[in-house]
Order: sequence, then C-alpha cells, then structure tokens
Amino acid sequence: MIELKSSREIQIIKESGKILQEVFKTLRPMIREKVTGIELDQAAEKVIRESGAQPSFKGYRGYPASICVSLNEEVVHGIPGTQPLFNGDIVSIDVGVKWNGFHTDAARTWAVGAVDDRRKKLIATAKDSFDVALSKIKVGWRIGDLSEAIQKYVESQGFQVVRDYAGHGIGRELHEDPQVPNYGKAGRGAKIEPGLVIAIEPMVTEGSYAVETLSNGWTVVTKDRKCASHYENTVAFTEGGFINITKDEATE
Repeated sequence: MIELKSSREIQIIKESGKILQEVFKTLRPMIREKVTGIELDQAAEKVIRESGAQPSFKGYRGYPASICVSLNEEVVHGIPGTQPLFNGDIVSIDVGVKWNGFHTDAARTWAVGAVDDRRKKLIATAKDSFDVALSKIKVGWRIGDLSEAIQKYVESQGFQVVRDYAGHGIGRELHEDPQVPNYGKAGRGAKIEPGLVIAIEPMVTEGSYAVETLSNGWTVVTKDRKCASHYENTVAFTEGGFINITKDEATE
C-alpha cells in the first residue's frame, strides 16, 4: 500500500536530505587514487552520526556498512572494502540517511581521475535520464510514464537499463510501495500525486542489462563485466510540483 506523506512529513524528509547532501559534500573530494571503500564508509558514517541521524543501510537485512561502494562493473550494493580506487575507475556511492523517523536515499557515480569518453558518457547518461524524465512530468502521469521516459533516453544514448532492480517509495521505511522501475510502458503503475515520495534511481549498463549477485550475497555485477552507472535522488511530489530533495549541484 502506498503511504502518501503530509507536508510536515515531507519537511522532515527534506531535513534528512540535507544531511545526505553533507555526506556527498564530504565524500566527493575523497574520490581519488588509493582511497579505499572502508575510508569512504567511515567518513560517511561520521557525518551522519555527528548530525544526530542514523545510516539507513547499516544492519538493513544484515548489510555490514553505512554506504554502498560499487566499482566499475558493480551495479549496486558493493560492500566497502580495502581495495583502493585507481585512476580510470568509476565508483558509485549509494547513501541512506534516517532522521527523525524518516529516510532519504541517493546515489552518485563519479570518475576516479581521467576516464575514457565512453565511461564519461555512461555516467552522464544515468544522471541525464533522471533529469529528462522529471522534466517531462505532467498532471495525470503514472509511474510507468516515468519508467518509459528513463528507458527511452538511456537506450537513445546506446546503453541499457537494469531490469532486476528498481527505485522505490521511501519514508518511514527505507523501501516502501510503489516500485519505480527504470523501464516500462506509459500509463501503467501508481499515480504520481501530491504526497508521493519516491527514490528514482536509474541503473545504466555499458553493455547488456543482465546482472548477477556475487558470492558475498550483496554485490550486483553486470554479467558481461562491462561498467555500470547508478544515479539516484529522493523526490517528493506536492501540489506545487516536485521537490528533488537530495539534489546538490556541487556534488553532481
């Protein structure tokens, strides 16, 4: 069941989003050679806890860290480890914050040093598909309209969207109804209406959209081991339009 949020609840979610933005502002300058996932995770958790919030991911279904750090062919749910970043890598950072009982969720993919043009385009396409879909939203849209817009844009750029994982509703729980796929057909799915709060998260692959989970039970990788990019924001819909709660130009 979809739980629409009140204006007061959306305000609390916005406050959670500001903490999440601070995490990205801390992590963005750290993305360089030799930095490890564990170092990124520790820095993120410090910001979250010093803000009086909790990391949404830590302990969620047994997840062992505060953020997800996914390198190159890793699509989502990469566990931070001791492997250092190298020049030419791309790294996706997924963060969840719980503040006063409400969650926000967002992800960015960043280049480590100099990357080739194909990887630059991959990163840009994930973000741009999100922006393009939101820019087209109009009265009467359903989740399927959003999904179709993301898919069409990504495929027009020569990439694919992951089918096995999707965006989601968010609020008192990290994952709520409705599901927000990155592919689909217009006119289907839940209504986009005031009070709806969702995490929209295109997951874009350089090659095939087929994925598999590694033996650690968490890390999702592309089957062809080509690169993937993940971009996500928490978005609230109100009578006045939408609010991109976790957007921050400084870390995009």
